[in-house]
Amino acid sequence: MTTGEVLAGRAYRESTTSRRLEFRRQLGYFLLLLPTLLLLLVLFVYPIVRLIVTSVYDGNHFTLVHYRRIVEVDLYLRVLQTTFTIALQVTLLCLILGYPLAYFLATLRARTARLLMILVLIPFWTSILVRTYAWMVLLQRQGVFNRWLLELGLIDEPLRMMYNRIGVLVGMTHVLLPFMVLPAYAVMRGIDRNLLRAAYNLGASPFQAFLRVFLPLSLPGVAAGSLLVFILALGFFITPALMGGRTDMMIAQLIETQIRTQLNFPFAAALAAVLLVITLVIFAIYNRLLGIDKMFGGGY
Repeated sequence: MTTGEVLAGRAYRESTTSRRLEFRRQLGYFLLLLPTLLLLLVLFVYPIVRLIVTSVYDGNHFTLVHYRRIVEVDLYLRVLQTTFTIALQVTLLCLILGYPLAYFLATLRARTARLLMILVLIPFWTSILVRTYAWMVLLQRQGVFNRWLLELGLIDEPLRMMYNRIGVLVGMTHVLLPFMVLPAYAVMRGIDRNLLRAAYNLGASPFQAFLRVFLPLSLPGVAAGSLLVFILALGFFITPALMGGRTDMMIAQLIETQIRTQLNFPFAAALAAVLLVITLVIFAIYNRLLGIDKMFGGGY
């Protein structure tokens, strides 16, 4: 046997041993993840598959009648339009209120910012139902806000701020605002302040430095917060049901009505499937245009 053959045989044995060790390592990782994968399969994948199957099967027959009903009936299209309109309006309100707040927190010392962040997180510690009822007390015709405005002489009669779009927007914005502030603050906190100092040294005013340096670098946090708020707003139920009017019905309310009142589970499943598909499409568009990794800080 020549020296070359000996070396080739040794290399083959080492390669085989290396592949075996890599296979064992990968098998070990898979076995560690197997309980989690099974849990996701049972609690996440199976319900979605069952939902889709329920929406397209009427007894033992395949049918798309429930999806055609969504497209053909004007009422359901209006509900979808209302859902997207309210979700977009809430997202814009959260952005208008949340960006300045996140910017203010990012300019403070870390310890002070952490203390003030507790005020942002407090809504997470209270039930959405309790917060909604609190807003109902404040916004009703004989509520606190109307009494103050009447006592100050700013209005002659109580304003209608309940059971309409105003009440829905106020309640949902209050609930979803932290989901805008937290991602934006996390990105803003990681922006190197030396970049702003460099802009000042090059002759930029504070506004120019913010507009040309800070704002572009903070956009991933804005995009992440907007995505979270918009997707969560699409499936909102409690606040629109309690504070909205008949023209403010969202798709979650329609699904609840179909299940509780009409007992039409296949049609409710079709509505839920449409909402799921739309959410995935929006997520895919965001990922295509902005990149999910950059939006949530992976690009830094």
